[in-house]
Amino acid sequence: MAATPADGDAASLEFGTVEALDQVRKLKDVGAMTRHLHECIAYQRSLDLELEILLSQRGDLDRQLSNLHKSADILEIVKADSAYMLSNVSSTSALADQVSAKVRHLDLAQSRVQDTLLRTDAIVDRSNSLEGVHKSLLVEDFESAASYIQTFLQIDAKFKDSSADDQREQLISYKKQLEGIAKKRLSAAVDHRDHATILRFIKLYTPLGLEEEGFQVYVNYLRKVISTRSKMEFEHLVELVEQSSQVNFEACLTNLFKDIVLAIEENNEILRNLCGEDGIVCAICELQEECDLRGSIILKKFMEYRKLAVLTSEINSYKSNLLSVGVEGPDPREIELYLEEILILTQLGEDYTEYMVSKIRSLASVNPELSSRAIKAFRSGNYSKVAQDITGYYVILEGFFMVENVRKAIQIDEHVLDSLTTSMVDDVFYVLQSCCRRAISTSNISSVIAVLSSAVSLLGGEYNEALQQKMREPNLAAKLFLGGVGVQKTGTEIATALNNMDVSSEYALKLRHEIEEQCQEAFPAPADRERTKSCLSELNEMSSSFKKTLNVGMEQLVATVTPRIRPVLDTVATISYELSEAEYADNEANDPWVQRLLHAVETNVAWFQPLMTANNYDSFVHLVIDFIVKRLEVIMMQKRFSQLGGLQLDRDARTLVSHFSTMTQRTVRDKFSRLTQMATILNLEKVSEILDFWGENSGPMTWRLTPAEVRRMLGLRVDFKPEAIAALRL
Repeated sequence: MAATPADGDAASLEFGTVEALDQVRKLKDVGAMTRHLHECIAYQRSLDLELEILLSQRGDLDRQLSNLHKSADILEIVKADSAYMLSNVSSTSALADQVSAKVRHLDLAQSRVQDTLLRTDAIVDRSNSLEGVHKSLLVEDFESAASYIQTFLQIDAKFKDSSADDQREQLISYKKQLEGIAKKRLSAAVDHRDHATILRFIKLYTPLGLEEEGFQVYVNYLRKVISTRSKMEFEHLVELVEQSSQVNFEACLTNLFKDIVLAIEENNEILRNLCGEDGIVCAICELQEECDLRGSIILKKFMEYRKLAVLTSEINSYKSNLLSVGVEGPDPREIELYLEEILILTQLGEDYTEYMVSKIRSLASVNPELSSRAIKAFRSGNYSKVAQDITGYYVILEGFFMVENVRKAIQIDEHVLDSLTTSMVDDVFYVLQSCCRRAISTSNISSVIAVLSSAVSLLGGEYNEALQQKMREPNLAAKLFLGGVGVQKTGTEIATALNNMDVSSEYALKLRHEIEEQCQEAFPAPADRERTKSCLSELNEMSSSFKKTLNVGMEQLVATVTPRIRPVLDTVATISYELSEAEYADNEANDPWVQRLLHAVETNVAWFQPLMTANNYDSFVHLVIDFIVKRLEVIMMQKRFSQLGGLQLDRDARTLVSHFSTMTQRTVRDKFSRLTQMATILNLEKVSEILDFWGENSGPMTWRLTPAEVRRMLGLRVDFKPEAIAALRL
């Protein structure tokens, strides 16, 4: 039978369902029937397998069921025990609830009894306090009266009782009476400056609840005491000024600061008891106002006494009339005295401010806003403004003092016995060092920057010009070697001028290092350090400038000396290096040119050693070596060599290295490295041996000769063939 499309597309059946049975009944195609039959058989086999698995588990299930039956008996016992325990817990809970209720009842009763007792005690204490106040006032025991009042008020605040109104009114009356007595007696004690009495009555303000009023009265008293003492000292100072006697502004200002500091330290406990740590800060602010008033008066009197405004005006006028004949500026010695006085006064102010600010910051329980305002008051007050005016005068005076002393040092410059430099080098840098130290001691960054800038300007201007003036020696060769012999006087002058430049370069770096260290201690703020660092970098530039000028001067000296060595070098060109064994042995006994060259160097160079600094002499010798080596390299490149000639060149180079090593503290081997490598090449047995020393085989040696120069040196050997040299791969 042919299958219909519907029969051919029949899908696999899901056996075990009603739908599958319906589909089987509808089948008409034999192939589909056969296929579904096979599927049914497979399904049946899978069912058999599952059934076998389930049956295999029957034994385990039976054992587990048996165990459950046994556990049922135990569960019955547990159930009975649980019921018994529940009964016990329930009875215990009920008993606990009963006990707890009784305890709460007893606790309530006890608290009421205690409250009643406390109120009874309060009534008794109130009566006792009231009676104590009355008796204490009668015998003028004001401290006990204040204590009784404080006790009564504390009790009254805790136990409000309308029945105590009469007692309360009576106590308020006593309190007002005591307040009146305390204020009156305190006012009289302040007028008479009776400190013991003041302390006695100011302590009454706390128990009376008048802390703020007492604080203000006491701070005003402290301020009045400080003001009175400062006025007396200032009046005495003015009398000394009018009498033209010796005036000590430092002592006057020191006493003012000391009085303020002691007022805070000695009364610290009183102020703290009145208004806490905030009270201490407020007291500092109040007393600082007095410091601004009295301190600024002292500073202004100092400026008036020393006529700083007139003096700075004269200095400015002197600077603008430097070319006028007969115009003399102020005496630098007098200026230095004023500078020291200004420095002392400014340091006093800085030390005082630093101490008070640290005092404020050490208080832990202060209102941050109050603390910040108090610290700011020290930098914005009238005293600080006047101190800034003095600092402005200081900068002008310090600049003038520095310029005049540097000029004086240049004018009186002279050679110092047993010294390699003239006097102005040490004098100038001592002046600059002193002025910079003094500027840093002011703790004012603007002053430091101004003085540093003036110092750098002086070094780069007048001082640098003075150094170069001594190096400008016309017709140096004729004066240095008069009659073929070195002239000691001229050599000393030239060497000293070069030494001045060398030592100045070194001193500039030392000055920078010292100032930088001091500024790091004096100015911890990063912004201030950056400002000083920028200014100090100019000292590095000055040191480099001195070095450059020194190098130019050294090259001029070498250019004067080398013509006296050149004739000996020129004779080397006439000496043959195509040596036989006999000639090589003769050269060993009778050196053809090296000893004459070294003698010429000793004669024309070595006599400068005791006249120069070690650094300058080393530089001088190295420049002479540069000249000799370059000339020898040119000469040797024009010669022909036998192998023994190469050995001779190697021996000559070693002799030169050995001798020059004794003349200088610096190494000289690198100067002769090219010449030594030339001798190494000329010593080879055969051309190919160069590969044992070249490239990867060079070991620690760094070749200074190029491949072309190596080939050229190999070509100088009379016994090396050009073909072998050309075949080398370098």
